[in-house]
Amino acid sequence: MTNSDTASSERLQSLDIFRGLTMFLLVCETAGVWSALRGLSFDNPVWHKVVTHLTHHEWNGLHFWDLVQPFFMFIVGVAMAFSMAKRTERGSTWAQSLRHIVYRCFMLLMFGVGLHCIYARGLCWELWNVLSQLSVTILIAFLIMQWSAKMQVAISLLLLVATELAFRLCTIEGYDEPFVIGKTFGSWTDMILMGKTSSGGWLAINCIPTAAHTIWGVVAGQWLLSSRTTSSKLRQLLLSGVVLLAVGYGLDWSGVTPIIKRICTSSFVMASGGWCLLTLAFFYWLVDIRGCKRWGFVFIVVGMNPIFIYLFSESIGRQWFNGTVAIFTHGWLQPFGLSEATLAILTASAVLALEWSLCYWLFKRKILIKI
Repeated sequence: MTNSDTASSERLQSLDIFRGLTMFLLVCETAGVWSALRGLSFDNPVWHKVVTHLTHHEWNGLHFWDLVQPFFMFIVGVAMAFSMAKRTERGSTWAQSLRHIVYRCFMLLMFGVGLHCIYARGLCWELWNVLSQLSVTILIAFLIMQWSAKMQVAISLLLLVATELAFRLCTIEGYDEPFVIGKTFGSWTDMILMGKTSSGGWLAINCIPTAAHTIWGVVAGQWLLSSRTTSSKLRQLLLSGVVLLAVGYGLDWSGVTPIIKRICTSSFVMASGGWCLLTLAFFYWLVDIRGCKRWGFVFIVVGMNPIFIYLFSESIGRQWFNGTVAIFTHGWLQPFGLSEATLAILTASAVLALEWSLCYWLFKRKILIKI
């Protein structure tokens, strides 16, 4: 940890594992693993606490599952730093990279909107999906990634302040309560953009404050690409993560700004951003510094095709594959007298195993589906 590193755009194995684990968790959710676990009726407070954290918090608070989308958006930012470094090494100009980013953002937007059409089983215009959100956060992060780290961080904080003020200062009748579901400035913008609001309180304007996650990811990636020592890089990640955690939770506990994932309050963005940085620091220490990497293979396989497996599990998986697998698991195992909860666990596990096998098939053949 005392040797100096030279700037390099080589793959960061800790990032591959971090991304793979995040995607694995998402696939578990779409395969039905978490809902099956919640169906197990154990009269145990610890178990109840665990399965509760596998759902989004209803409003004010932070569950583990609320961190998965910030992880995803943060990881995209870290990967952007490495990707842009490689493109620069190959001689790509900023204008060429911009065209690539604009195309990628457009495709992400179309995929995000398309998924909502699949969910609704009809054409619709909804912008709440993580891919739609990423189409904005990636573009914002790219446009400022050539600036200094201090300037990038300053812009990210400015975005948080701007959205916080918009929510607090909005005087539009019916949308002037900053932290009440369905009555926020963000709900008003949803009516303008889509003519509807989300029953769960999700907001399209979340892409503005959560751009901070992607920006912080870019800055973290640039730190890791720098010629600093590994100990210095690790210390910077840890310190930044602790500061964000302290500020985020401090705003919530003091009653200034509640942590609400569904509307991405500034306290939520900071607290979840802190967890992003600390998680990356942990994987960087464990994988790249300590060299403990073999255990991560199962996650790397999933993380090598993140957009593909996300789209597959959310569309074909939810709409057809899960139910098709259930035909066979229930048909073969129900005669043994297994409970519905047990059958749900086995079915979800089978779906997860088959989808992982699909990722492994692509991995072995070096098929990487990118946009």
